[in-house]
Amino acid sequence: MKDYTTFSHLMDRAVKAERLDLNHRFRKHNINLTPDQWYVLTILKDKEEGLSQNQVAASTFKDAPTISRIIDLLVKKEYVVRQPFVGDRRRYQVVISEKGINILNKAQPEVEGNMKEGWNGLDENDLECLKKITSKVYLNYSR
Repeated sequence: MKDYTTFSHLMDRAVKAERLDLNHRFRKHNINLTPDQWYVLTILKDKEEGLSQNQVAASTFKDAPTISRIIDLLVKKEYVVRQPFVGDRRRYQVVISEKGINILNKAQPEVEGNMKEGWNGLDENDLECLKKITSKVYLNYSR
């Protein structure tokens, strides 16, 4: 029988190392973002009309309370704005602001450096295999 806990541990350790490195790079270069906040902004960047909080949660695989806290912090930093949802005043759309786009642009070199360091020594075949395996694992849990 395979020791699946080893695989889970390795995947978790790699993700945590990537996030720690990115967080360190952001702090070192005075980029006022966390990796989670950066990810939310990247999702919103291409959504001119914005997304509902539920759509952001689904896109990031985060639960509603966690996304709510992330969005609250992004609003406080003025990286996103909440706009009323047309036809339903109880709902709102989260839209990236110009300040949010600017911080994403500032963060981009650090994100690229993070990826280059983490994927160093992996060729296209390695990356394709990793993509295939992690996609299969995700699909197994998505049923």
